[in-house]
Amino acid sequence: MSGKPGIQKPGIQALPVIRDRLSFLYLERCKINRQEGAVTITDARGTVHVPAAQLGVLLLGPGTDISHRAMELIGDSGTFVVWVGEHGVRYYAHGRPLSRTSALLIRQAELVSNTRSRLAVAREMYNMRFPDEDVSEMTMQQLRGREGARVRGVYRRYSKRWGVSWSGREYDVSDYDSGTDVNKAISAGNACLYGVCHSVIAALGLSPGLGFIHTGHERSFVYDIADLYKAELVIPVAFEMASKPREDIGADTRRAVRDLISDGHMLERCTKDIRRLLLGADETDSEDFAVDVVSLWDNKLGEFKSGVSYAPFDDELEEELSEGYGRLLPEEAEMEAEKAAEEEEA
Repeated sequence: MSGKPGIQKPGIQALPVIRDRLSFLYLERCKINRQEGAVTITDARGTVHVPAAQLGVLLLGPGTDISHRAMELIGDSGTFVVWVGEHGVRYYAHGRPLSRTSALLIRQAELVSNTRSRLAVAREMYNMRFPDEDVSEMTMQQLRGREGARVRGVYRRYSKRWGVSWSGREYDVSDYDSGTDVNKAISAGNACLYGVCHSVIAALGLSPGLGFIHTGHERSFVYDIADLYKAELVIPVAFEMASKPREDIGADTRRAVRDLISDGHMLERCTKDIRRLLLGADETDSEDFAVDVVSLWDNKLGEFKSGVSYAPFDDELEEELSEGYGRLLPEEAEMEAEKAAEEEEA
């Protein structure tokens, strides 16, 4: 009998794929532990059990105390953990991804490293926001101007609908409470959206820092993807929350955005959108999160299986090397001989 209580670590095939998971769970001022396959959350009101393998992203706010056993379960289950500040408006760190393959990451790096392909992906991102317009010939400057006009129109529309005064997007990252109610609501909603998008990006094995429109920040790609949904998910909720006096508008907004994201299958949608941007429309349904293969790269011949010796073997035993191990290829042996001869002449 094992001396370690609990269930066995689940195999990668046994875990739900990222699009089948719940959206996110924000926690603060509680203790987090585990009981077999569930994460336990305890505060003054009692204890709640949450199946770890069903969580997409766990936002840990101030006052959270999480055990090593809970993190072990969360890591094995592929749940993405984000440590955030109060109200969820500050991002501090994140945990390990679910994906074990670098195929999409390589594709992302290829696309962002070429000006032409990077522009094509950026245009497709804008095209997803303007489905009825042709943006194929627009420059980045024109696209930015078009997006700015669109977002200002969205602000004005919901300001009028909910009777909330709007003087512009103004907020201080270091002083959350100094903002207006609607700006605080937008900040809280954006933080939740960033967490969800970040979890999908990490679960797919992608780099959050390799953005196509945003650049120079460790979460540039997160902002690229989140901008696809802000006008649809965050802005309407923020103005609705700001239309009435609230004790904690940040918490109310997070709950409203959470419900909207969960009901709208946000993880599935975000996953498909990212794959569409990187792979094209024909490749969005193919999924392989179980790949756990390490290959060797060759600049002419592509990939080779790792863990295999490719050195030629002779029938006669070679003399044992005094340092290191293995056998030298003919070219390497010749180079070593030339080097030794040069040292003798010196």
